[in-house]
Amino acid sequence: MKALYFDGQLSIRDVERPKPGPEEALIEVKLAGICGTDLQILKGYSGFRGIPGHEFVGRVIECAEAKWVGKRVVGEINVSCGECELCIWGLSRHCSKRTVMGIVNRDGAFAEYVALPTVNLHEVPEAVPDEAAVFVEPLAAAAEILEQKPIPARLRVAVLGDGNLGLLVAQVLTQAWARVTLIGKHPWKLDLAQTWDVAATHMADGRLPAASFPMVVDATGSPAGLDEAFRLVAPRGTVIMKSTFHGPARFDATKLVVDEVTLLGSRCGTFPQALQLLAKGAVKVDQLVAKTFPLAQALTAFKYVADSSCLKVLLNPSPQ
Repeated sequence: MKALYFDGQLSIRDVERPKPGPEEALIEVKLAGICGTDLQILKGYSGFRGIPGHEFVGRVIECAEAKWVGKRVVGEINVSCGECELCIWGLSRHCSKRTVMGIVNRDGAFAEYVALPTVNLHEVPEAVPDEAAVFVEPLAAAAEILEQKPIPARLRVAVLGDGNLGLLVAQVLTQAWARVTLIGKHPWKLDLAQTWDVAATHMADGRLPAASFPMVVDATGSPAGLDEAFRLVAPRGTVIMKSTFHGPARFDATKLVVDEVTLLGSRCGTFPQALQLLAKGAVKVDQLVAKTFPLAQALTAFKYVADSSCLKVLLNPSPQ
């Protein structure tokens, strides 16, 4: 099969098609999304080598469990052992033996086919088109905040970063009745957020008052985002860190202690809630797609993402 491979450099290669195990499915990839984590992998994040890509939608073409064959699916990216204490406690996403599709020791979805355990699969409702289903993984990550931290109605929340993740987080929290202010640096992205009734402000329009939000979400994808999050959060408030990047984040811990701020890391989420939000049309994703490239033009697609301020670029491994 054709695949995009990373071994310090990106290249299109012919590689062996994956062979699914007895509890796995072979999935023909229909669409896959390039995200910020994929760009960080190119800089050395996680030390990954192999086929990247973890946002995808596809169709099962081979599986020992006949009920899955032909189903249109998305897949949770953490593949756990199912036996350790964390797995037994229901925290399989934190399994110490886990592999992570396209990120840690497991090939991903920038290929014609990918294999995943059936326990990781979720069928996509007919109401959700492929172009929306490809957003399930990042939307689940955005919705994870609601699982980790109860948010009272009308709570004032700042979301730092107007990229794909920041826009998804802003929509999810608005659906939870929070009073969200999206803070970014791209006028057209902020204008887009306002069409969804999300308040938005440009970073250059003057700094918002310090200690003015009980909750701040850092979705900048940059180490600098954490400093601004600590500046904006109120005493006894919460900073939620959604950003992943290669290299350390440095910040003044004095604010953390003196103002008794809670710093909460937030990573992957569960897929059913994301699928439900998409099926109801509660979260808008169609306007986030900038361009779709065939897999053969994946190198051009990555350059397009790196050189532009676009939101989501998709790869199509089997263009018709």
